[in-house]
Amino acid sequence: MDLTTPALLFPAISLLLLAYTNRFLVIAQLIRQLHVKYQERAHDVVLRQIANLRVRVMLIRRMQEMGVGAFILCALSMFLVFIKLIFIAQIIFGFSIFMLVLSLLVSLYEIVISTKAIEIEMEDMEQTLKDQE
Repeated sequence: MDLTTPALLFPAISLLLLAYTNRFLVIAQLIRQLHVKYQERAHDVVLRQIANLRVRVMLIRRMQEMGVGAFILCALSMFLVFIKLIFIAQIIFGFSIFMLVLSLLVSLYEIVISTKAIEIEMEDMEQTLKDQE
């Protein structure tokens, strides 16, 4: 293993963290919109969305923590290669990849939950349309 091996993960992890940050910003915007909707009328749909968003915020925090952890371990691995501690660098690099995979799995779970939020909104629209008929 040389310095280029862990260096390959740097752009991937950076892009992943950027994607996670974008997801967080979108959720923050949704929460603000939901707050306005809640102030207008408290409704079962709003309460369900709040519960959904609370879980999603926690998951995104975990995704970011694991992504940052993977980035730190990757950088540490590069440093260990630089000072010729190759075996330890390989172990640390393995942990970095493991944390990155965990982060991606949590991201997948968060995506599944986000689709449930869309389903809640669609149910509400369908119910409103049925009530108007």
